[in-house]
Parts: sequence; structure tokens; C-alpha cells
Amino acid sequence: MSKRVRRGIMVFCAAVFLVSSWMLLRDLLRSSRERALNSALTQQVRQVREEVKAAAPSAADKSHVEEPPSPYAESGILRQYDPLWQENNDLSGWLWIEGTEIDYPVMYTPKRPEKYLRQNFYGKWAASGSLFIGEGSGPDAPLVMVYGHHMRDGSMFGQLDKYQSEEYAREHPIIHMDTLTEEREYEVVAAFRSRVYQVDEKGVFRYYRYDDLSDQEAFDRYLKGVRASALYDTGVEVRFGQRILVLSTCSYHTPNGRFVVVARQIEPEEIS
Repeated sequence: MSKRVRRGIMVFCAAVFLVSSWMLLRDLLRSSRERALNSALTQQVRQVREEVKAAAPSAADKSHVEEPPSPYAESGILRQYDPLWQENNDLSGWLWIEGTEIDYPVMYTPKRPEKYLRQNFYGKWAASGSLFIGEGSGPDAPLVMVYGHHMRDGSMFGQLDKYQSEEYAREHPIIHMDTLTEEREYEVVAAFRSRVYQVDEKGVFRYYRYDDLSDQEAFDRYLKGVRASALYDTGVEVRFGQRILVLSTCSYHTPNGRFVVVARQIEPEEIS
């Protein structure tokens, strides 16, 4: 091999190394910026949430308080979400799971369901995008379908697949999915791997194609598919009429793979 060829190979390898290093640094900086922005939003909401909680009278003090402070702003929206909603009316609520990094705003744009696929809360391009409610669903629908990217840095739904572990599910059984006007809790029913199916595939469970569960037959059929797909049995029972929450993200166990967590809304009387 001539010196010229060897020199050419060395120059090429050096160029590849420099480009790869630049791309890695670019991705790290991008990830850091996006995480910082989301963290600021989360801290803002958490602070107001704690202030509201601290101001609310305890059960023992309620009899001595003539008019307890309202958890709602003048707009009628929960105080912790009102400032963000004033800034962006696409905000539909907030999803958070205690003991995890999942703690984000949820966006809803029914005329453009995937508007926030690659946009942050402020409408700027972001690789991690935002959590958003999918087509045919809504914050008050019988089935609330929330999508999020499976980011390698663990942000968005990057840690959702930890629910593959039954032990993890038992340690994190509650998902908070608030609307702008109501704090809601959901209990994990099942977790499973799936994929996006071809139109002509038969006998498959398209968990993402059930727009309306107000019909009992459709509701029962959906729950049957969930139970059959589940990685483990949580023992959680679901009654017809209970709102269902579905969290969906990409999975790499198969082409067009998805990882899914299904939960049922906990009734107010069940919340201690």
C-alpha cells in the first residue's frame, strides 16, 4: 500500500471521527437544552401545586375555615396549569408518575393531532417533541390516548418501558393525568408490546384504533385485547364506564414496534 493511499485512509478516518464527534456533541447539547426547558415547566407546575396543597385546610381544620382558598384561577382552570394555558391554549393537562422522570404537559390539537410530534411546549422544533393526545381521542373521552417519544436520554416516554417489569408496575401503580380543571388518578391495568399493523392483517389487536368505548361491546372487546396482550396480571378490575388511559411509545423489539401501558381511572370515592 502506497504512502499516498495510507495518508488518504488516515485523512478519511480522521474526518469520519470529527464528524461523528460533532454529531454526538450536537445531540448532547440538543438533549440538554430540551431537558432544561421541560424541567423548568415541571418545576413551575410543581411549585404552584405544592402551594395549593399547603393552603388547603386539613380535615381537622375545615370546620374552622369559612371559605377555603380555591384551587382554581379566575379562568376556571387549576392554578398550577393556568399560567401555562394562558401562554399556550393547546395545553390540555399534565401527566406525571411519582418516582419517575415522567412529568410533562400534555398537548391537544384535534385538527392537527400530531402537531407536537416534533414541537416543544412553545411551538419550537424539538427532537423529543411533547406528549400529546392522539387522533380520535380527547382529555374527556372514554379512552384517552397519549403518545410520546421513546428518547434515548430517558425523557418523555423514554422510561415507560420499565413497566415491562411486574415489580416496577407494582411500585408505580398510579398515573396522574390531570385535565385543566380536574386532578385525575389512574391505576395501571396492563403493559404490553405491540406494533402498528398493516391494514390487511387480520386477527390482531389494534389498541390505537378504538375511538369510542361508550358502547359496552366495544369496551369489553378492548379490555379482552388488553388482557390477552398483557405481560403480567396486575389483578386490577375494570368496570364498563370507567375512563381508560393509554400511554403509547415506540419500541424496538420489532419493526414499527410499540410499548403500551393501559390504566383505568380511579373513582373519586376510591381516593383516600
